[in-house]
Amino acid sequence: MKEITPVEVEKLLNEGKQLNIIDVRETDEVEEGKIPGAVNIPLGLIEFRKQELDKSKEYIMVCRSGGRSGRASEYLESQGFNVINMTGGMLAWEGKTE
Repeated sequence: MKEITPVEVEKLLNEGKQLNIIDVRETDEVEEGKIPGAVNIPLGLIEFRKQELDKSKEYIMVCRSGGRSGRASEYLESQGFNVINMTGGMLAWEGKTE
C-alpha cells in the first residue's frame, strides 16, 4: 500500500495540484472539518459507492488516524483502484479545513 504524509498532501494542495481526496470518516466526524475539496464516503459505504470512482485516477484516502483509510485503501487496491493512504489522518493534518 502506498502512503503519503499530511505534510506532503498539504504541499501538493498549496502548489495548486488537483487531488482526489476521499475522506472515509463518518458524516458527523467530517462536519468538524475536512480537507478542502475532499469527498466524504464513509468506510462502510465504500463497497457500495466504488462505482462513483474512476480507476484511471489516483485517490488519497483520509480518516481520523490512518486506520480506516488504510482498510479502505487495501480494499480499493484489491478492486483495481490507484490509492494512497494518508498516514496519521486528520489528527496529523495541520492545513486548512472546511
